[in-house]
Amino acid sequence: MALQKVQIKPGVNRENTRYTTEGGWYESDKVRFRQGMPEKLGGWERISNYTYLGVARSLCNWVTLSGQNLVSVGTNIKYYIERGGAYYDVTPPRAATSAGDVTFAAANGDATLTITDASHGAKVGDFVTFSAAATLGGNIIAAVLNQNYEIATVVNANSYTVEAKDTSGDTVLANSSDTGDGGSNTVGTYQIPIGTVAAIPLTGWGGGGYGEGLWSVGAASTTDMRLWSQSNFGENLLFAYRGGGLYYWVASGTETTPAVNVTTLSGASGVPTVVNYTTVSDIYRFAFAFGCNDYGETALDPMLIRWSAKEDVANWSPAATNEAGSLRVSNGSEIVTCMQARQELLVWTDSALYGLQYLGAPEVWGAQLLGDNISIASQNAAVYVGGTAFWMGIDKFYTFDGTVKPLVCNLRRYVFSDINEEQYKQVIAGTNEAFNEVWWFYPSTDSTTNDRYVVYNYVEGIWYYGTLARTAWLDSGLRDNPLAATYNNNLVYHEVGTDNKETSETAPINAYITSSEFDLDEGDRFMLVSRVLPDVTFEGSTADTPAISMTFTPLINAGSGYTTPASTGGNSSTAVTRSATVPIETFTGQAYLRVRGRQMVVKVESTAEGVAWQLGSPRFDMRPDGRR
Repeated sequence: MALQKVQIKPGVNRENTRYTTEGGWYESDKVRFRQGMPEKLGGWERISNYTYLGVARSLCNWVTLSGQNLVSVGTNIKYYIERGGAYYDVTPPRAATSAGDVTFAAANGDATLTITDASHGAKVGDFVTFSAAATLGGNIIAAVLNQNYEIATVVNANSYTVEAKDTSGDTVLANSSDTGDGGSNTVGTYQIPIGTVAAIPLTGWGGGGYGEGLWSVGAASTTDMRLWSQSNFGENLLFAYRGGGLYYWVASGTETTPAVNVTTLSGASGVPTVVNYTTVSDIYRFAFAFGCNDYGETALDPMLIRWSAKEDVANWSPAATNEAGSLRVSNGSEIVTCMQARQELLVWTDSALYGLQYLGAPEVWGAQLLGDNISIASQNAAVYVGGTAFWMGIDKFYTFDGTVKPLVCNLRRYVFSDINEEQYKQVIAGTNEAFNEVWWFYPSTDSTTNDRYVVYNYVEGIWYYGTLARTAWLDSGLRDNPLAATYNNNLVYHEVGTDNKETSETAPINAYITSSEFDLDEGDRFMLVSRVLPDVTFEGSTADTPAISMTFTPLINAGSGYTTPASTGGNSSTAVTRSATVPIETFTGQAYLRVRGRQMVVKVESTAEGVAWQLGSPRFDMRPDGRR
């Protein structure tokens, strides 16, 4: 029989059985499609050896008037400004003491410092910066005290402990001369409280909202994890964490200058004090708060939208002389997120999508319902690219291009049966426009961290998936490559080289793609495959001899492999894997093998460093082998 070209449809399909999706791909990892052909993903490398504290949940990139290319990094512990690979702590303060309100006590031979501060309001893990403190008399000198410290234990409402360190971070033990208290000028400045790194499930009495669940049993619920929102106001940055205040960082200062609460700015009036989400509109630069307290109120209204005066981040009090104002949307129980689109802001509640348009006085901004009976997985689950919004819901994907509609997904059942429903808020979306892709990272069923991804190629209309741990994503734009946050407490550039350089050690990227079952000939008889012409290119590889492997697994019938004969007197048999793996290198024009079956599964895989590859249209040399 002549050589038979194997044409496998682009994209990965897990909606049906392997045989039902004949002629397609069924499994993938670290593989994308370009012009219909599968290829290994590009590599990634960390931007520097510096690290930050916590897990990053948001990234924002902009360039200042002086040409500084900055990235803000919001974690569950701190808020940073990245420049040149270094991370500068600009976490805003929540409170500062008066001089002398803070005192220290040390014990000989111990690194533990006990701090007394009446009604300090801190908890374990929070950070405090001491200033103007004097030496305790021995090893605990002023330079040791006047630093940023993590609170180790909370003794009571009026005292807590920290572990003494020098300016290099090494532990310092007190000696017998450390009998002072730091003097009468010491000031303690407390940073905003830290947040949780993941949602914490709550069950039983007190879990869930009032009236939920059975009497004496309660309902299931979760505590919110730390999520940030941010937007540029000129060269400066407006940001907030969910359930916190509004903060402002001025770029004209130094990277070490902390952000401040907007309520402290000159001319501040009517500023929301509790906010779930913030952004700045492209039209006339209004600052927005979504889910916030109303004028003269302190309680958060999760469906309320407020905006500042035009071009004024500090003035939120409506007046005849400005356009500050508010409105309330009705569909849903809370506003989840917002995104700038063409000529409007897209606003998602937990059950609807609104379009927020500028109308001018007297209404200023108006909300139009664009779609209801929808869902969105998380605050960071939506992207806007090419005039279209894409987002992940809690059971399907959606798109909006003037009309809200479900996005047909060949991986829908696989993804939503694999996701940890208690950790939906960790879902992040990002674009990789160089490859026409929308990415979603999510935690799998048995994971409390993001460990999986699913990708939609919006030009080719295909899907693929794999394993990769990322906590935040930012497409290339002001920087040459996409930027992502890792669980190794640093940022990495993607589409760089061929390997994993997330740490100091270079590691290969294990990439593979596996086909669905497809018939050999018409599947009505056994066929012997004796030769393959692989059609693989290794362009972009850095290895001296780049190679992949192709594994051919034959089947007797669809879904059924080979078995050993039943034992004597028995009625059972044992499944046996019969496959052939052949190496494919740069100059491999053909490879020889011997596999026999009605159907076949093909796996293409690379596991070595320095390898890039793209698969074309392989051909099989087959002949009939056995009865029909």
